[in-house]
Amino acid sequence: MPITKHLFASVVFAAGAASVAHAEQLVVNSYGGPYEQIIMARIIEPFQKKTGISVIYDSVGSASQDYAKIKATRGRPGFDVVVMTASQSLDGCREGLLEKFTVKTVPNLAKLSPAINKIAGECGAVHELQYMSLIWRTDKIKSAPTSWSLLFQPELKGKVILPTFQNIMAANLVQALSAMNGGDLLENVAPGFTAMGKLAKQTLGFEQSSAVMETYIKDGQVWAMPFWNGRAQLLMDSGLPVDYTRPREGTIPLIATLNVPTGAENKAAAMKFVDFFLEKSSQEAWVTGYKVGSARPDIEVPDSVRARQITTEDDLKKLLLPDLSITAAKLPEWGDRWERDVVHAAN
Repeated sequence: MPITKHLFASVVFAAGAASVAHAEQLVVNSYGGPYEQIIMARIIEPFQKKTGISVIYDSVGSASQDYAKIKATRGRPGFDVVVMTASQSLDGCREGLLEKFTVKTVPNLAKLSPAINKIAGECGAVHELQYMSLIWRTDKIKSAPTSWSLLFQPELKGKVILPTFQNIMAANLVQALSAMNGGDLLENVAPGFTAMGKLAKQTLGFEQSSAVMETYIKDGQVWAMPFWNGRAQLLMDSGLPVDYTRPREGTIPLIATLNVPTGAENKAAAMKFVDFFLEKSSQEAWVTGYKVGSARPDIEVPDSVRARQITTEDDLKKLLLPDLSITAAKLPEWGDRWERDVVHAAN
């Protein structure tokens, strides 16, 4: 998952029967900011009401930092459910650090698109789909762009912000620009890094957090940037003069997953939470609340929402889809190259 979580923020959302001395509880690690507010209202509170399980909400760390903690503790990170991405799901499953899901432990897995859920492997339950969009200020850029080439236009020099390599959006942007410039998504990404070196000269800086990146476009310092489409839609809905698109050269999806570490202390409650999040009503509430796509093809959402989200296998086929296991294996090498060819070019 590509969004930085608030540090040191841990909020307990108690069920109505919180006064019961030994009530069942669950620690969920996820994101802060708008995400936290929406997951509380749309998922956590209904889950607590239905099950009586008290949820401790932990918003410390990014997805990559959370997985590093799972690795360092050999599957005992102190939380029971964590929101990560399909890449971490595959790595954690391979290393035996995440629980495998089955339709017995999580019945609603049977309702997900097999093609989409397969991407995340046996240890990841796909609870949302986003994609890296191109977002722009409509009060600064009058003609709606259709291409990543917008970011390279001379008039946008100093009006672009880029992610750091700790945000998976950076690697995805390299891949998209590579495909756009005659390379590919995995083996020949040199054209992508060459393009990123040029783009670095346009940027006013690099930020790891999507929440911080959006502050630049909110206050008008930035006129255009790559951004997850769910967050882009939230900015539009807030009344900010912005719009977003899937560039014609293609873009890459962000497949977000729910995961349970092997050493989770409240494993039974964790499985209940994962299954609840995948319920039809929960997915409908999440898609309409957080403005994302779903791996459940049977959800009923307004056409206006569906038109801009990934809700079917056909939608997924229209995107660039690199092998996530290979991508994950190449990230260390690409990270070094990013510092050398991209960050250095910006200085």
